[in-house]
Amino acid sequence: MPSLIDIRRRIRSVKNTQQITKAMKMVSAAKLRRAQDRVIASRPYGALLRKVLANVAAAVAANEQSGGDPLLARRPENRILLALITSDKGLAGAFNSNLIKAAQHFIAGRREASVSMELIGRKGRDFFRKHGASISGEHLGLAAKVKFEDLAAIAGKAMEAYRREEIDAVYIVYNEFKNAASQKLTVTRVLPMELPTETTPVDYIFEQPAAGMLSALLPKYVEMEFYRAQLESAAAEHAARMTAMDSATSNAGEMIDKLTLYMNRVRQASITKEIIEVVSGAASAE
Repeated sequence: MPSLIDIRRRIRSVKNTQQITKAMKMVSAAKLRRAQDRVIASRPYGALLRKVLANVAAAVAANEQSGGDPLLARRPENRILLALITSDKGLAGAFNSNLIKAAQHFIAGRREASVSMELIGRKGRDFFRKHGASISGEHLGLAAKVKFEDLAAIAGKAMEAYRREEIDAVYIVYNEFKNAASQKLTVTRVLPMELPTETTPVDYIFEQPAAGMLSALLPKYVEMEFYRAQLESAAAEHAARMTAMDSATSNAGEMIDKLTLYMNRVRQASITKEIIEVVSGAASAE
């Protein structure tokens, strides 16, 4: 049976841990508010960009040779670039493990293809580096302060490789932010772009050739997809960490209550034992 000193020391240790998890929950909650605002602000722009791009592509298909832009070229997916967005830090529940499992499942489902990985985030980088994956690029620290320029550079690298026919498709694996309690694991194909088949025709008046407009919009769309995926992932990470730290704080409170109850029982048993010894000693003295 542990002594009272050992139990008090353990209670003090759990209380210190509880203070840390509570502080981390509050920090994540504050960061989540800002990240959520950025995600909500980016979604209408991305949706409208995709709609305009689909309408311009429809105009190009109706008036000119369709499929002329290299970013719309479709080839058998023999060489795939997989961009995996994970976090740089842990203590976020199953946030990173679910992403890594999804990436492994993606690779396992395409054994006939060569899959290279663009790893954004330390957790994914560390895992796939240990497992000998084919890594084309590593990017750390982007989630702390999401900048469009950083993600545009990664998207530009992917587009250049696609234009040179070094890869045949580009996919992104990330967690899409739903709310503070849930995130949606998402695997989306960025290149070649899947244009909507059912679009409401818009009678645009083009001052420049429609094909030129399409070639200018496509890179913007790919850059926006990478940027939006990083924003979604950053917000989902804060939400997952806030939930995990809230659960850890509650568990620490339950453990403190159990340890306190156990300490009281041990102390009561010790007092009872001392009383029995005193009574027994007094009785023997008589």
